[in-house]
Amino acid sequence: MPLDELLIAIALAAYTLGALALLFYFFTRRTWLRDVGAPLAIAGCVAQFAQLAARFEMTHVWPLLNLYGSLSLFSAMSVAIYIVFAYRYRLWFAGGLVLALAAIFLAYGVTWYEGTMPPVPSLQSYWAKIHVPIVVSSYAAFLVAFVFSCIYLLKYYAQRRAGGAVAGWLAALPSLPQLDVIVYRAVAIGLPLISVGIITGAMWAKEAWGAYWQWDPKETAALFSWIIYLAYMHLHTRHAWRGLRTSWVSVIGFVSIIFCYLGVNIWISGLHSYKV
Repeated sequence: MPLDELLIAIALAAYTLGALALLFYFFTRRTWLRDVGAPLAIAGCVAQFAQLAARFEMTHVWPLLNLYGSLSLFSAMSVAIYIVFAYRYRLWFAGGLVLALAAIFLAYGVTWYEGTMPPVPSLQSYWAKIHVPIVVSSYAAFLVAFVFSCIYLLKYYAQRRAGGAVAGWLAALPSLPQLDVIVYRAVAIGLPLISVGIITGAMWAKEAWGAYWQWDPKETAALFSWIIYLAYMHLHTRHAWRGLRTSWVSVIGFVSIIFCYLGVNIWISGLHSYKV
């Protein structure tokens, strides 16, 4: 098995096992599960970055020019951003959800593996090494925000109905204001990145297609997602919207990101389409 494929297999195994360990930790709070899941998350993330480097070294083709490489970076960056948050704010309880999503996206990316092919002329640009990592990293930050938004909503609605042991379990989670701050900080990483990504994408489009903006479906979807997260940041300054409502805006924003990232590229014809 080639080294890059072996590293992908290691990452998938680490994410799957780590997701199981941290999901059980989420429900049971048994520290040994966290102590198993956290190293697996780190190992999977390291394996993915090593895979991207190995693939570039083996092929001399920038590995982010197709959906296989792009989704690999998306998964790796999602886990990397989450690991930083987990260490900084003691958030390992959410790792099961992050790792599960990373494993799903990585496994889906593997289905798009087509071997090594030279990029089309429009992709043979230095902008590929700037624009793609920035945009994909913004998507990863929004995935982390999405996970904590879901946990916020779970705790918010469950607190209204739960009692007894469930109430005690919910109390062990960070408070709603703390979860809201985590979501805000993740969005605060993603929004500047996607803003720079849109700008560098326009520069690349000018070089490749002769115009900065053509209202291509991908461009339009990216702009729509940017507006949603810009609205999130604005609404978060208003006390009446902060928390429950902005968590829903974060969830809607990530749905728009997935549509922009995968829906447009796969199912809608355009300059960024993977359709054959």
